[in-house]
Amino acid sequence: MCNLFGRIFVVKRTMGNKYVLLFLAIFASQQIWSQQMTLKKGTILQNLPVHDSISDTFSLYLPTYFTTEEQWPLLIVCDLKGEEKRTLSMFLHAAEEEGYILAAPKLSDTLSLSSNVTKTANTVQAISGLLPIHKSGVYTAGQGSGARFANLAPLFIKRVKGTLSIGASIANIELLSPKRPFHFIGIMNKNDYNYSSMKRVKRVLDRFKFPNHLLLYQQTTEWPEIGFLSKALQYFTLMSMRRNEIPADSVYIQKVYKDDLEKINDLKSTKRFLATEQHIDGMMGIYGVYKNLDSLRMIQRELRKDRIFKGMKRGENAAVLKESLLKEDYDYYLEEDVITHNFNNLGWWNYQMTELNKFIAGTNPYEKQMGNRLKGYVNALAEDNIDIVKSEDLIDEDALAFLYMLKTVLDPENFDFYLKIISLSAKNEDFGTALFYLEEALKNGFNDADKLHNLEHTALLRIDPKFNEVVSKYLKGARYQVNEK
Repeated sequence: MCNLFGRIFVVKRTMGNKYVLLFLAIFASQQIWSQQMTLKKGTILQNLPVHDSISDTFSLYLPTYFTTEEQWPLLIVCDLKGEEKRTLSMFLHAAEEEGYILAAPKLSDTLSLSSNVTKTANTVQAISGLLPIHKSGVYTAGQGSGARFANLAPLFIKRVKGTLSIGASIANIELLSPKRPFHFIGIMNKNDYNYSSMKRVKRVLDRFKFPNHLLLYQQTTEWPEIGFLSKALQYFTLMSMRRNEIPADSVYIQKVYKDDLEKINDLKSTKRFLATEQHIDGMMGIYGVYKNLDSLRMIQRELRKDRIFKGMKRGENAAVLKESLLKEDYDYYLEEDVITHNFNNLGWWNYQMTELNKFIAGTNPYEKQMGNRLKGYVNALAEDNIDIVKSEDLIDEDALAFLYMLKTVLDPENFDFYLKIISLSAKNEDFGTALFYLEEALKNGFNDADKLHNLEHTALLRIDPKFNEVVSKYLKGARYQVNEK
């Protein structure tokens, strides 16, 4: 494969080192031609070409103090939703603090895994030909679906030595091999339904002796605080030093270690004892070759003897056991209900959501986390089943209708599924069901009249006087005349 960037002939810096001008030799179609590319530091550069013969592009960020006189680690940020600039921007602060180049290939969830892997590998190759990237310093990162893809990259791209996964565990642990180790760092919230699978993956990685760390944050948001991203990059750097891939920097090691000790003290002072123990475990795995950790072991032993800690541990274990039993129920009943089109069981599912909401509103912090995880789990389970039904050559529309109705129970503020069941019911001329879910959506706050009136398969429904009566009741006016008797 021809490398777009060829080799660098001349490098020079302009006023204030604001730009790096790279004069590149580019070989294409058996013709030699040259191009000057200007890369501005401290800003996200978009639509840079991956290769001269294909249209793939990537975004790039160079730290403000970037220089070509030294080698740099590269973090490939993965996003499958067409928001690579936004996702990449989440890592800017961490990249500046820890000295990482950022890049985001243009990926898509509509493409096959092999296509996205190829795009990522080509981006790594292109950047390595353009910039001084450390040969053992290439990592991937992502959030959600981007994280699930990023987790697979080290298995297929040899140069990728580690992955940073936010809100997602490794999708298929059967692909892991002790012969192909990589550094895994997970960042997770205990309210996330992926937390349980993340812990299982961590046990597998421990068994395979993969370096791995799990960082837990408190706020119930998709993205953690910026400090967690910086900490993850610090751990990548420390592990690279530990493997003698880069020189050990005692000043840097001491600084990061001090930060971690302050984190331990902060967790203890706020009585977050479970998080304290977990963070100590992570430190043991990263600092063992650099520091005498006897003082940390002492803290850990004292913590495990503490009566409050033991109570917390029992409370969390009890919630985890209850969660596993409820998951088994959800798995079993959902499979049965989809196969048998058991619309009568929607009441049972509504009762389950009521019970989960009680856990979430309760005072037991472990049951509160459990309730949030289970809500996320059952919603994901339903959506997975929708994808399975829709992928069949002959779609079972009754099963699909049940799942759409179930989603309105599981996630009553997500109006997409009300609209889907209205459309599907109208298609099959079941106007009673369509009108029922129309009114339920409007009761719950749906107010997009244009979206409603352009809904597929609803032409006959929209001229029904009952449709217009319902719309007029909740919205300012209906598009069709309502005949008053």
